[in-house]
Amino acid sequence: MEPFSLTAVFVVGLAFAFLDAFGIGANDVSNSFSTSVASKSLTLKQACIIAIFTEFFGAVLLGSHTAKTIRDGIINLSEFKGEQDILMVGMMCALIGSSTWVLTATKFGLPVSTTHSIIGATIGIGIATHGFGVVNWGWAGKGVLQIITSWFLSPVAAGIVGAIIYNSVKYLVLKRRNPFKSGLRNIPFYFFITIAIIVFFIIYKGAPGLNLSKLGFPTIVGITIGFSLLAALFSVIFYVPWIKRIIKGNEDLRFYHIPFIHFIGERKKTTMSSIEEGLNNTKDTYYEKNITNEMNQSVGDISDYYLNSNKTINNNSNFNNKDAELYNNKLKNEETTASKKMKISKILSNGINKEIADYKSDELKGMHDAAIRYDDDTEKLYSFLQIFTASFASFAHGSNDVANAVGPLTTIYYIWHTGSDPSSSLSIPIWILIMCALAINIGLITYGYNVMRSLGNKITLLTPTRGFCVELSACLTVLSCSRLSLPVSTTHCITGSTTAIGLCNGNTKSVNWKLLGFCFFSWLLTLPVAGLIAGIMFKIIYPIVYYYGIL
Repeated sequence: MEPFSLTAVFVVGLAFAFLDAFGIGANDVSNSFSTSVASKSLTLKQACIIAIFTEFFGAVLLGSHTAKTIRDGIINLSEFKGEQDILMVGMMCALIGSSTWVLTATKFGLPVSTTHSIIGATIGIGIATHGFGVVNWGWAGKGVLQIITSWFLSPVAAGIVGAIIYNSVKYLVLKRRNPFKSGLRNIPFYFFITIAIIVFFIIYKGAPGLNLSKLGFPTIVGITIGFSLLAALFSVIFYVPWIKRIIKGNEDLRFYHIPFIHFIGERKKTTMSSIEEGLNNTKDTYYEKNITNEMNQSVGDISDYYLNSNKTINNNSNFNNKDAELYNNKLKNEETTASKKMKISKILSNGINKEIADYKSDELKGMHDAAIRYDDDTEKLYSFLQIFTASFASFAHGSNDVANAVGPLTTIYYIWHTGSDPSSSLSIPIWILIMCALAINIGLITYGYNVMRSLGNKITLLTPTRGFCVELSACLTVLSCSRLSLPVSTTHCITGSTTAIGLCNGNTKSVNWKLLGFCFFSWLLTLPVAGLIAGIMFKIIYPIVYYYGIL
């Protein structure tokens, strides 16, 4: 094929790669922060701000510098040798199928695996072009059987790990006679565990560009223990005094005060209630005697101003009807412009101003009431750890799952740019990584609230301790199964862990089984629906390319 042929296919592929990355942000990235927002450790706006940086820099700085031409070897690349146009159109249709399914699932708040979506779309292209025999249906080489196994393995494994971690927190901290004191004493231990898991997660799953896994197991263990001990020591010296002063001392401290906590004097909060109380207790003051008169005087001044203005206009012979019309039109244009700016601002901020941590919904009240609640002050101890875990999971996610969008696009770009058969792995141009990273962030900000609602308090009641355990167990499960070459999905892990921790309440009514059924059904649909869309689109589009050459 001649270089720079089928430019329209490249352009359409570019657009749908952007949409696929948008869907990754709206669905997959929401997994990382859903529990933090649901437990009110973060607001939706704060979660989006953090994710903008963690996802972007994870994708651009630590994203893999090579992309697999065909996702996970699910179909045989040799079948496409000399068929660059078929492969190019096929990867474009794979992006169409994947993005369509992911965005549809996100619309209904269903958490699905974006990795499985692009694999399903690739399977559809393989069948549409070379029949069922081209697909790796078995276990070896991460075939279809492994993917089906992950539907059951991921949530069960993460659920077991999540239940173990949560019960340790429950019996070591939450159910003790003095839970807050026990929490302070055990925080360094959980800092150690958290950092250990995060370091392993970054090395083995989240940072393929650094090739840290080649350092050797003993070296990696040493690095992990070193960082974990430093984190535990940091928590003892700085974090514990800081969080104690905030919760028990009710002091106005920020996160950037942590390293300097021993040099900062007492900073008592000035709450609205104390201000209001002071005003209410102040009788016969200027506010009580004169505020109403001053407000009336101000209104009178404004009325007089406009009245005098109208008199001036009416008495001014130079201000004719045409001038008045122009003046009124100017005012209308200014009002319209201001209205448009407000509408644009409302649209852009719509996705970050949604209610996620809905505790008062009548629909969810019975489920939330069935969950056990523990000491609020003790729960707050784990908010910072939960934010920490979510941020690093998001950073690792950006460096790993961005390949779901950039892999097919890199294949399309390589064929368009060179006209040659692609190899099994290709170098990713930096502009593709940046484009997809931006699309991921836009997807999270504008559309991520749908999945956050589902993985948050709609499955079970989430508090900071529960959310922390969900995220930590998901990271640990993905890490362990990846090292054992077992197929798992981050989405499935978080869903399974959330369910298991909900069951730790000892009451099946504390879990939304109906929603879980819908989620599992969406997992089953991911491969066939994404594949069907991609296959049908190929059968429609490729004849146009072949016969007319207009794409």
